[in-house]
Amino acid sequence: MAKHVVMFSSGAGSWAAARRVADQHGTEDLHLVFSDVKGDNPSPHAGEDQDNYRFLRQAAWDIGAPLVWLNEGRDVWKVFEDNRFLGNTRLANCSKFLKQQPARAWLEENCDPADTTVYVGIDWSESHRLPAIERGYAPYKALAPLCDPPYLDKDDILEDLRQRGIKPPRLYEMGFAHANCGGFCVRSGQAQFKRLLEKMPERYAYHEQKEQNLRTFLGKDIAILRNRKGGTTKPLTLREFREQLQADQINVDPYDIGGCGCFVEEENAA
Repeated sequence: MAKHVVMFSSGAGSWAAARRVADQHGTEDLHLVFSDVKGDNPSPHAGEDQDNYRFLRQAAWDIGAPLVWLNEGRDVWKVFEDNRFLGNTRLANCSKFLKQQPARAWLEENCDPADTTVYVGIDWSESHRLPAIERGYAPYKALAPLCDPPYLDKDDILEDLRQRGIKPPRLYEMGFAHANCGGFCVRSGQAQFKRLLEKMPERYAYHEQKEQNLRTFLGKDIAILRNRKGGTTKPLTLREFREQLQADQINVDPYDIGGCGCFVEEENAA
């Protein structure tokens, strides 16, 4: 019997992808694979937003398929420390070790490439990513159901959730483009971090301090963000970014969102 595996991120897109797979193929051999980035960190600011964990369980119940919950044991900052490398927009080692590799290991242990299809939650606006996804998951067949008609945007998906009695993750209501990793992602741009500071200042402060701790641990001038003023590119720490925002010394491009490519970036496909 054919096996269907959805990379279930706790965001709205992966639910919509899984909903299409379930509607087309049923749920008898459908598996929803969630890779948690919280590890054993008890902090409420580590891992996904607390409301995402609520949504994750409710969304899986709606699909009617088993939820495979993977946890490598570390959080993103422990990965950065162990790897002696701070993830960035070009290389997110947190994604590699906490999402890609655990998911790939589960696939190889439980699924035969000859009869298994893997699904990801990108939509039609990101269809250019599909060739890299297909290469990254080989020899498993990889598909993106939301790249096919009927084409939906994020508002359509959120409305579909509400129609089924499911409250979307609260991060969408706060204006975040992506609901993953608690609004914090090393792939994010300045606009995303500005929103994180405005909407969840305690979470921002947590990651700000973690970045400072890693800088001290490594003894290097590193940062997630970049300052590109004056024709040169320099590290811009979360502390410096916050201070510049609070002093009205920086203009943030509202379209500089970035973020969220954990299951679609070829370089990180385990």
